[in-house]
Amino acid sequence: MIPVSLRPFLAGALLLAGLLTALPLERAAAQDGGAMQISWEVRNRFRLFREERDFLLHVENARNRSILAAEQSLEIQSEGRGWARNMVNRLCIDLQGRVNQPCTRDNVKENYITPIDHPITVRLTGAVPVGATCAWSFDDGDGPQASTFDCAEPVNLRVRYGKQTVASVDVSSGSDPTQRIQTEIQVRDIFIAGLGDSIASGEGNPDRALALSDEGFCFRSYLGTAGAQYYRPSRAGFKGGRACEAPDTLANWQRYGALWFNSPCHRSLYSYQTRTALALAVRYTHIAVTYLPLACTGASISDGLLGSQRARECPPGKSGSCQTSVSAQVAELREALTAAKKRQPDRTLDLVLLSIGANDVYFSGLVADVIVDTATERALFRRSGVMASVDDSRDALARELPQNFVKLREALKPLVGGDLSHVVYVSYANPALADGGVPCRGGRAGFDIHPSFSADPQRLAHVSTFVDTEFLPQLKGLATCTRGALCRDPESDRMTFVDAHQAAFADHGFCAHSGNDPEFDRACFAENGQSFNPDIVTAASQPMLCGRGASEYRAYLPRARWIRDANDSYFAAMTYPQGLPAASQPTDIHDATWGVLSAVYGGAVHPSAEGHAAMADATLPAASAVLGLDAVPPGVTRGFLPQLLPGAQQ
Repeated sequence: MIPVSLRPFLAGALLLAGLLTALPLERAAAQDGGAMQISWEVRNRFRLFREERDFLLHVENARNRSILAAEQSLEIQSEGRGWARNMVNRLCIDLQGRVNQPCTRDNVKENYITPIDHPITVRLTGAVPVGATCAWSFDDGDGPQASTFDCAEPVNLRVRYGKQTVASVDVSSGSDPTQRIQTEIQVRDIFIAGLGDSIASGEGNPDRALALSDEGFCFRSYLGTAGAQYYRPSRAGFKGGRACEAPDTLANWQRYGALWFNSPCHRSLYSYQTRTALALAVRYTHIAVTYLPLACTGASISDGLLGSQRARECPPGKSGSCQTSVSAQVAELREALTAAKKRQPDRTLDLVLLSIGANDVYFSGLVADVIVDTATERALFRRSGVMASVDDSRDALARELPQNFVKLREALKPLVGGDLSHVVYVSYANPALADGGVPCRGGRAGFDIHPSFSADPQRLAHVSTFVDTEFLPQLKGLATCTRGALCRDPESDRMTFVDAHQAAFADHGFCAHSGNDPEFDRACFAENGQSFNPDIVTAASQPMLCGRGASEYRAYLPRARWIRDANDSYFAAMTYPQGLPAASQPTDIHDATWGVLSAVYGGAVHPSAEGHAAMADATLPAASAVLGLDAVPPGVTRGFLPQLLPGAQQ
């Protein structure tokens, strides 16, 4: 029998009818005047969401839109506060990174990784006679379950995982002969894992962005003199010491930080991986998507994917000691698959979304080399190994990355049944381009959050050229077994490769500006790099030179730049890196080290939510093709959203 009785669901059918009728779903034969047929769809298909209202918000905004256009619509609806700010507490993965087993979704307890059934809505569509009565029958092989009521009402039930359910309906209308219509229902539950580094995790886009105070907060600089202080906006709600002479505890300060659905790895619902998995669930109405996000900011192949790595910061609510390491992503995925197969032997990993390699060639060190401009800081950072040159990166690209990719292939192959085409490798975009591919000219604009920052034009151009002409082509070769990449069997070792988004990013680097940018950005982030009050007396109460409060900043509004600059990083996340080794942890929250890192550890030179949406638009067709979602199984009616249209780009 169908595992859950129809009657509890039918009781609420009238209440749901108006909502479900309003859903922006078009079905092949559901138009007025068409032949009657049974249409069905899986409800709350993105299984990471515990509540259907969160999924329906995305369905509504996806109507005839690209993922990018939907993101821009949601940003405006939320007035720049972001759609994820409330959803982050309504997931099947908690803020400690643990999968909830079971997870209560829409008041029903489900096993997240291995569901036993799925909620669906069935309805009769086409030229349905007014007032007709429908006698429904659903049979999954254990005997039919039947019920009769008005044909205008949808039927809500749960159908078993991995089993076909035959749905039939006898339509009676007055003296007309009864018509019988039948179809086969089988939900395909797609298991997707997200792996990789900060680009994969969504770094730069906290699910709940930082709330800023209009008052200032003091940082020291490395010069160490009495006058080596500067003020920047403080965190809203923080009542502790804001002056450099008034230290406070990190625990007190951290209570007012940004919120991520996984703080140690800065995993965000805005990441292209989450948006791609969500878009599959939104578009294809006959599937459910079980998504396991494992990507972690700072990851490399050796430290992160194949081995453990340092955490970015502590999970919220923890005090005292903090676990500063994160388990290897491949090991976590292997463990999840092993546990799933014990419960469901036929459970397989259908798709892996992957971005990795930037940290293997010291990309953050290249960024530091470009933006840290003053002699004292450059000397300190060079000595501590924070900076890297293009020559350092070029050497790692030639010597280390190819060997690391060999190890990665060997680790991933058993997880995807030996066929790496089910690994969709999504490449990076050059973050320093605008005006159709012209490198950003550099300067302090967007980087004046710290006194030592300024993007050096020559170093910036050098890095940009290296990324375009060496790094990105080599990555493509490694992923696709071309350009002399070390692949034992190119046919099975070749990953599905995505780089279609790179052309769009050529107009949207960190220096891109538009007259449609948020008013606060245009008024307060000065193009001459003088956004902040240099006078420490007045800056303590008014750190912005524009005279406006920093609390007006909104991280999630449409902008010409799809790359977070250092100002964005501080204003959206202001991250204090608790995962640093104990010897590197300052005891004073006004310390110069944290002054620098708070400006970059929240996602400087990483894609914004719009950038991630553009990456998801490029990834979606590749993921659909690998999964074969556009093939229509015989005997099963097809349900899907209209083809997504190219999104509006600023």
